[in-house]
Amino acid sequence: MAKVYYAAWEDKIIDNRDKRFFEIEEIPEFETLDYFDPGNSIKAFFGGKGFYVFDSKTNLLDSLIHYISRAASESCGKCTPCRVGLQIVKEKLISLKQCEQPDVILDELAHLSDQITHTSLCGLGQTATNSLTIVLNNFKNELKKYINAAEEWKPEHAVTYVTAPCIEACPSKVEVPEYIDYIKQGKFTHSVGVVLEKYPMAATCGRVCVRFCEMACKRTQVDDPVGIKVLKRFVADKEKYVTDQWFNQDIINEKKDKDLNIAVVGTGPAGISAAYHLLLKGYHVDVYEAMTEPGGMAAVGIPEYRLPKKDVLQKEVSIIESLGGKIIYNKRLGLDISLTELNNKYKAVFLGLGAHKGKKLNIPGENRSVQGYIAGVKFLLYINHYYIDLNLPVDLGDTMVVVGGGNVAMDCVRSALRLGVKEVHLIYRRTKKEMPADHEEIEAAEKEGVIFHYLSHPKRIITEGNKVTGIELIKMELGEPDSSGRQSVSPVDGSEIILKTDFVVPAIGQEVDLLFAEEDENVEINRWGLIKVDDNTLMTSKKGIFAGGDCVTGPATLIEAMSQGERAAQSIDDYLTYGKVKFKSDRRISQIIEQVDQLSKEPVNIPVKPQYKVEIPELDPEVRKKIFEEVEKPISIEEAYQEANRCMRCYRVYSVITEK
Repeated sequence: MAKVYYAAWEDKIIDNRDKRFFEIEEIPEFETLDYFDPGNSIKAFFGGKGFYVFDSKTNLLDSLIHYISRAASESCGKCTPCRVGLQIVKEKLISLKQCEQPDVILDELAHLSDQITHTSLCGLGQTATNSLTIVLNNFKNELKKYINAAEEWKPEHAVTYVTAPCIEACPSKVEVPEYIDYIKQGKFTHSVGVVLEKYPMAATCGRVCVRFCEMACKRTQVDDPVGIKVLKRFVADKEKYVTDQWFNQDIINEKKDKDLNIAVVGTGPAGISAAYHLLLKGYHVDVYEAMTEPGGMAAVGIPEYRLPKKDVLQKEVSIIESLGGKIIYNKRLGLDISLTELNNKYKAVFLGLGAHKGKKLNIPGENRSVQGYIAGVKFLLYINHYYIDLNLPVDLGDTMVVVGGGNVAMDCVRSALRLGVKEVHLIYRRTKKEMPADHEEIEAAEKEGVIFHYLSHPKRIITEGNKVTGIELIKMELGEPDSSGRQSVSPVDGSEIILKTDFVVPAIGQEVDLLFAEEDENVEINRWGLIKVDDNTLMTSKKGIFAGGDCVTGPATLIEAMSQGERAAQSIDDYLTYGKVKFKSDRRISQIIEQVDQLSKEPVNIPVKPQYKVEIPELDPEVRKKIFEEVEKPISIEEAYQEANRCMRCYRVYSVITEK
């Protein structure tokens, strides 16, 4: 348990310097702050709200020099207080190392710090000197110990990190304010380049991302979050041909030896992301895909009206082959090829298996073999294959019931309408407020005519002969919160009703097909039916075999899967280069920030003129519910500029002082 020597964070001052016993010995958020990495203790932590010093021998002056230097280097240069002021502060702090009149310099620093805080135009400048101001107001004597004290001077080891609420919320840690800044400047190629540093599926993510970044956007405290997703789609579509120029084998600086080959299983977001980063590092990569087309769950589980396959998804997946990777189709792991074969043939293997198996309702009358019953994911696959790819007619009857409340359920009901089903019902056991699906997806389904049944639960499926004819539902009522914090639900006796239907589609979750594990017991599977991996390295229990995406996390989002693919690629590179996975300092600082500083909850302290989010143009509901054409349309250049300028650039600088 880390013990605070002295500190100031927001309005809280802690000072244990002259005390034999610390008054505050246990601070829950510091439970894991004894060490930065194994054998390397944390001496101090600096951020925009203040600092904590854990070691009495911490050189406060040198620590502040590290912190301010990083802040100065990150200034965008648009306002003088931040651009020039931080450079002056840095120089004055350095001058204190050997200074005959320190009090004069300290007074100047106090004035400059206050001026920078109150006149800078963005979050970086407004918070960069907060730690210095607190030191000058409360711990000036501690700072003076290191002025003109050559014998006491010991340079500190510092790891600095710059982030923002939107960056921290993004699983891939995309530099959101940076690509938005480039849009403001009209540099669209630069903007999409920032996204492509993290993953190749920029246009795909710009259409279907669940927007963790927007949920964390501080602009929500003023009006609406910045349209981060729509801006990503804007630059990706605007510069869609730039990838043809950029992505070829000429951009790979150094090709690895041919025997350093890697197998990636799955062309879903996790597999494509892993293959992309490994190819850019110069490795030879073969990608194995069970189906006849690439894209994994993004291809089979997301309808055409949300994500055009040929124009968007397949074009972005083609980057893998442009970089020299090879995609081998119709190779299902555990059936057409074994993990043992891959392990013998390749130096490392990445498993990026998707969750393609739909979960059952486990109610009387449920039978996967009867006509009119099909799992949600399989239903979407069926549509994509027969209707979209082969252009064959599909007869789903007049009425359909979909059970579930997530995005897959929304995709099923909206697709059913487009296939001519006259009456589509959605059954959800809780209220609309608790539905996990994207709010925009729920609204779109409502506008298109889907009939919602909230606080309803299927009790049994009714069949006649070998065909579904109806479903029995029972009303539910909300109770007290359960252990997870959600309100419990329970059935209302005597509230059963029969709903006639031609089709029942359960869309209550998916499972991973782990057929390969039956022949290879060395890869450990956890009690949830997922591949067990090391949280830091993503290596499985079998050496050289890594895994990520849905087969590790369970059914998750496209951006989470791509993030795991990138992390796995870093681990595989370390494993093949050093024989072990190296410590990642940025990931560690991110963990510390999550514990200590709730960025997205920080109040907005500067006047901001309300300006609501750009309205995304859409096809009319009466038109779109009959076709699979993409519903959302691109915004204009003028709208992109306007939306980009809503970003408040909530950058924050952090610095961790370590023992070594």
